[in-house]
Amino acid sequence: IFELNPAVAWSDTFPDLVVGSTVTADYQYVRMTDNHYSRSPVTDVTSPLMKCYETNTASSTSTYTVAAGSTIGFKADQALYHPGYLDIYMAKANPTANTESAGSGAVWFKVAEWVPGWTKAGGFTWPSENVQTFTFTIPKCLPAGEYLVRIEHIALHSASTFGGAQLYIACAQIKVTGGGSGNPGPLVSFPGAYNGNEPGILLNIYNVPSTYTGYTA
Repeated sequence: IFELNPAVAWSDTFPDLVVGSTVTADYQYVRMTDNHYSRSPVTDVTSPLMKCYETNTASSTSTYTVAAGSTIGFKADQALYHPGYLDIYMAKANPTANTESAGSGAVWFKVAEWVPGWTKAGGFTWPSENVQTFTFTIPKCLPAGEYLVRIEHIALHSASTFGGAQLYIACAQIKVTGGGSGNPGPLVSFPGAYNGNEPGILLNIYNVPSTYTGYTA
């Protein structure tokens, strides 16, 4: 009898790039992640897997050509179940999007986020919960070139202890045409952006302090 591990039964993968109304095939333009079968999360924010949750699938992944100003994003394999925070980053790919070294160093800038809401009377609300597709608009001023697009869901249901937050990550490969002369930032690195003690990563969502004022991304 095949049984799902309850710890990962509702875990997330993001196999599909979305461009406008088009949903591409699984892992055609998204690097196949190490958890595409196991569905397990990254829990060590210092791990090299924090970049794209893969180590050798860049060269086998296609790169999608899309104009600046277009709407793109990711479709998860199912609607997100775990409460948490979700964001999307981009990075200029050097030398190309399908090279494994692309995305190394402080090159990532945030382009979208779904931030939990909170009120003292009502507690938390989760904008990414029960949602399957997450999209944003590529800034028209973004310089043309090849980029990685990285989605990250930080699931917080077990985040009350260090290392308890579960991160589900994937990277798509795109080539932006048109664009402008913008200078995106601030820039961060993955790994490197987090140490695990951030208030948005180490958090007991079921018992916040009386002085709590809201989620900090």
